[in-house]
Amino acid sequence: MQPARRNNVPLVVAAIAGILLIVVLRNVFGGGRDTSDTGAAGNQAAQPRQGCIGLSVVGSSEKAALLAQIATEYERGDREVRGRCVDVQVTSKSSGGAAEALARGWDPGVDGPRPDVWSPAASSWVTILRQRLAERDAPNIVPDDLPHVAETPLVIAMPRPMAEALGWPAKPIGWGDVLSLAQDPAGWGKFGHPEWGAFRLGKTNPNFSTSGLNATIGAFFAATGKSSDLTEADLQDPKVSAFVKGVESSVVHYGDISLTFLENLQKADDQGTGLTYISAVTVEEKSVWDYNKGNPTGDPATLGKHKPPKTPLAAVYPKEGTLVSDNPYTVLNAEWVDDAQKAAAADFLKFLQSPKQQERFQKAAFRDFKGNPGSEISQSNGVLPKGAQSVISPPSPSVLDRVQKSWAQLRKRARVLLVMDVSGSMGTAVPKSGSSRLELAKAGAIKALDQLAQDDEVGLWIFSSELQGTTPYQELVPVSPVAQRVGEIKQRIGSLVPRGGTALYATTKASVRTLQRSYDPMRINAVVLLTDGRNEYPPDTDLDGTLRELRSEGNQATIRVFPIAYGEDADLTTLRKIAEASRAAAYDAGDPQSIDKVFTAVISNF
Repeated sequence: MQPARRNNVPLVVAAIAGILLIVVLRNVFGGGRDTSDTGAAGNQAAQPRQGCIGLSVVGSSEKAALLAQIATEYERGDREVRGRCVDVQVTSKSSGGAAEALARGWDPGVDGPRPDVWSPAASSWVTILRQRLAERDAPNIVPDDLPHVAETPLVIAMPRPMAEALGWPAKPIGWGDVLSLAQDPAGWGKFGHPEWGAFRLGKTNPNFSTSGLNATIGAFFAATGKSSDLTEADLQDPKVSAFVKGVESSVVHYGDISLTFLENLQKADDQGTGLTYISAVTVEEKSVWDYNKGNPTGDPATLGKHKPPKTPLAAVYPKEGTLVSDNPYTVLNAEWVDDAQKAAAADFLKFLQSPKQQERFQKAAFRDFKGNPGSEISQSNGVLPKGAQSVISPPSPSVLDRVQKSWAQLRKRARVLLVMDVSGSMGTAVPKSGSSRLELAKAGAIKALDQLAQDDEVGLWIFSSELQGTTPYQELVPVSPVAQRVGEIKQRIGSLVPRGGTALYATTKASVRTLQRSYDPMRINAVVLLTDGRNEYPPDTDLDGTLRELRSEGNQATIRVFPIAYGEDADLTTLRKIAEASRAAAYDAGDPQSIDKVFTAVISNF
């Protein structure tokens, strides 16, 4: 979830959004999240104070909260540009999401406040944007000069006992070690810890997340032994493809942001099971520090509100080389950015690069814009001041484009059961849409199916307390290869009608048991469960029993449940508990008209 430059490099977590003059709706703690992708999505930008120059800054999610705090200090300093005050509005949006929005023209009603300045996590996203604009024969709106505000390298973050078992911090560890361990039938037993099970990797979707993009690029480089000049011929080498596919085979699931993995890991650690969820997750160096401080969101406002983990993470800098997120500051050459805003953008950049503000970045465990670590980058905090042994030069634009697109062929395949609520409340009309909840959900689900690969597997269930038969759920299409049954599934979805109440607990357990009986260890096995209500099925009101069954500690047939809380009446709290118990993530579609975007975010896990 995706090169331009000899500037620096890519990366980023899709993480959580911060605030100040921004509304951050993307709520992932507890597994729930709004998939608007930006705090201000759906709203117009806040109006600047009368007489002030308004400057809209869209920043990657892991640094948006810090940028917002710095913007507040900037405004309090009464700085003037061309004799006018400046109001800076910071909005959080994932790097991949912002690149996509800019490539298709940026709709403020869908994408949030239109940026005058875009600061993705890495310059690679700027390169990808250039490529996408060229494909559309659209004007190039990004400048050649890309100053940046901070740096942080990609690392393979591992629970410290696991990293130490591999020789951290003295012994170099890399992608080759990950592949070897992932393919060893003994798993962690090879290192004297059979209780840790198989090697399990958490990795985000390179179409959305910088950490996912950089990890994919890094694996390709590791497969070739190069640190620069990756070529299209390299990508077509069967040995290279096999290496990357082998790494991908160890993935537990994907996702649009790495925060899902970090927050699930924090919950597991709270329960004393921090070594049984994942063995490693690809994130930025800064995210290791955030997690070890008990603050996986990275939002300065929440620092200190949760105790540090019992089992901290250690940052492994891939020995084959890694990429660096250079956090470029991109003043857009767009028709909506006037000369006054460009002057204001230049002044705000000068403020961001000043020693005092660079120190703030370093205190948040970024390296400064020249790559220098601060005192927080220390082995005691799980990160190493010397950082990477070598930094990979990102590939050329055409090769980067191919790397991102090749992931669709090399990623781990999915086995997904789509479970849709057809209770009576799904017939509720959605204001201003001219459609019911169910009609919007059907359209969103049908579109989402097109995002799966032909050799993924998918099935369809519905649930309601008034279905004919002995159970409140019904299989409409068994789990089958997409190529064989997708047409039938779309047809069956299109014919759904609402009736009855919501049998949430019984259906959740039954769907998970069904997938467990035919579990495929070579695939991501998951349930996507959409509901607009809460449990209304008297024969089964046992939430605690449902959660106990989903907590499959020691069960190799782990089925992850990704619930969608659909509409304002959905029981988001319970759905978050269900997602947490299965080590997945819940999604908040409180506005039914957001369901297309929600389904896209959910499918990014596969």
